[in-house]
Amino acid sequence: MDIAQSKQALRKEALARRAALSGRAERSQQIAANFLNAFSIPPGGTVSAFVAIGEEADPAPLIGALQERGAFVALPRVVGKGKPLAFHLYASGATLVPGVFGLLQPAADWPLAEPDVLAVPLLAFDALGNRLGYGAGFYDRTLEGLRARRPVLAAGYAFAAQEFPLVPHHEGDQKLDWIVTDVGARKFER
Repeated sequence: MDIAQSKQALRKEALARRAALSGRAERSQQIAANFLNAFSIPPGGTVSAFVAIGEEADPAPLIGALQERGAFVALPRVVGKGKPLAFHLYASGATLVPGVFGLLQPAADWPLAEPDVLAVPLLAFDALGNRLGYGAGFYDRTLEGLRARRPVLAAGYAFAAQEFPLVPHHEGDQKLDWIVTDVGARKFER
């Protein structure tokens, strides 16, 4: 089985595993708490979050807590197929608009931002910092571009049950710096 087939098989298994989890709201609260304990975000620092889809770990509790602490929150916007994500500052209560794939995202005229720390959605991760997303490569392209300009921290934001022994990967896949789950946070050696 080649890497693409291995990734597709793992996506199916990861989606099923995540869907079977109970208590996702409580687990999402714990992930937010673990994220805040793991990282010292200075007032005025910018953290990218995301709008959860399906059974993803929901960063909404993190977004509120970051804003209360004086950090800026940025949300990703899909600019187009094959392009990196754009990040826009999120003001509490702002109305998101439907974007590519029907996902809710910032409007194109919201102020642009470049995050210092990214809370990255995923389907699966492993102990080496490999991440499996949905297959469009948006975060891989985005992280590659950001890392070429300056240091940024990419922290996977997921349930502990999303860890697998090995995530298939290739040279273009960007590794995570950290993983934050409902059972804690850990840094990957790179």
